Amino acid sequence: MRRLEPPDVHHFQAAQGWLGLGAHADAWAELDAISPPNQRHPAVLDLRWTMHVEAREWDAALKVADDMLALAPERADSWLHHAYALRRASHGGLAQARAALEPAAKKFPKEPVIPYNLSCYACQLQLLEEARAWFQHALKAGKKSELKRMALADPDLEALWEEIRPL
Repeated sequence: MRRLEPPDVHHFQAAQGWLGLGAHADAWAELDAISPPNQRHPAVLDLRWTMHVEAREWDAALKVADDMLALAPERADSWLHHAYALRRASHGGLAQARAALEPAAKKFPKEPVIPYNLSCYACQLQLLEEARAWFQHALKAGKKSELKRMALADPDLEALWEEIRPL
């Protein structure tokens, strides 16, 4: 991935700082000051997506995630962001998010968040056998203790908590 150069990198870093301080309007202003060619840089899109998610602007987050996926399909976060926003977007849902993320499981077999999220989607769709299988894939790809802790705090996986506790 190409690096952002000055002055765009400064605007990007300022946007991150303003966002960290909760000054969303200032963060947006800094992002908007980035040059047009770099507006579609993966890092810039990622930050835009994060800002839309924090504002619970799911349709806008999905649009940014669509751009991310089109421009950087080799990045797992493009797929994850797309599915996460699609689940919550006005024309999306759990089934759509699940279908959108499934191809990423084959593309990124060592990324534990993908099967973890697929487990969440399946669990919420009451597809418990599928949810169990995806969770086992996540455990194989990632750190068991971290994933277990995360799962036991995740209401999406509540139906599996009794099975996850003794793991």
